[in-house]
Amino acid sequence: MWVTTKVPSKSKMIDYREVTELANDPVSAEQIERLERRYFWARSYCSGCDVHELACGTAQGAGVLAQVARSFAASDSSDAMLALAKAHYGDRITLGKLDAQRPDLPDAQLDVLVLFEALYYLADADAFFREARRVLRPGGTLLLATANKDLFDFNPSPYSHEYLGVCELAQRLGAAGFEVQVFGDTPIAEISAVQKLLRPVKNLAVRLNLIPKSMGAKRLLKRLVFGKLRPMPAEIVYTPARATPPTPLAPDRPDRGHKVLFCAARKPA
Repeated sequence: MWVTTKVPSKSKMIDYREVTELANDPVSAEQIERLERRYFWARSYCSGCDVHELACGTAQGAGVLAQVARSFAASDSSDAMLALAKAHYGDRITLGKLDAQRPDLPDAQLDVLVLFEALYYLADADAFFREARRVLRPGGTLLLATANKDLFDFNPSPYSHEYLGVCELAQRLGAAGFEVQVFGDTPIAEISAVQKLLRPVKNLAVRLNLIPKSMGAKRLLKRLVFGKLRPMPAEIVYTPARATPPTPLAPDRPDRGHKVLFCAARKPA
């Protein structure tokens, strides 16, 4: 159904394991909840569909989508992360190596294309949107999850190129020929009192470039903010009671109330 392609040398120079929570890494309960929420949200779009997830990392959500899809495959540019995913899933999930910026997939092959927490690592988001439109069938959907850049304490990830907020997603996906819906997830109003108290401190640390870049140093901060950490599961399990729907957002104004944005961009039939 899809072709393994050579990843450009520039991509090989970046080790995204440095900025990615891998299976079994110590993480906060909120991080696991955010992982669950984006895949539980995507599940409804994938039922009975041909689905491909790009930049899957160690593919913690692959089982949730494969369970309901007609066909499912996932890919990443990192051999190391794919090895971890294959060690867990074995033959249950089709996994391969692809460059998300230039996915070597046939025209009009997919009903759903998934890219979670990776859009900002692509050097040219608009070129990716064109590629997504090419590989989707009429009526197919591109699903995105991305950090909300419009929060006052937003901290960009190392190696990122560009973050798109609500307005940018609506405008640029619309220009690429998609019908766009944007949603907010992980409401700021529901975060812990400690997180709320520390938001101005985080904002100052971001402005002074004091936020640590390594995952190890970040874990120390997470323990202070979130308390006890737990292992990132190798595979999450769909739990209907935990499937909290995201909040629809107006496409013409920035959102200040959610940590994460979801986007469903539909190719017209």
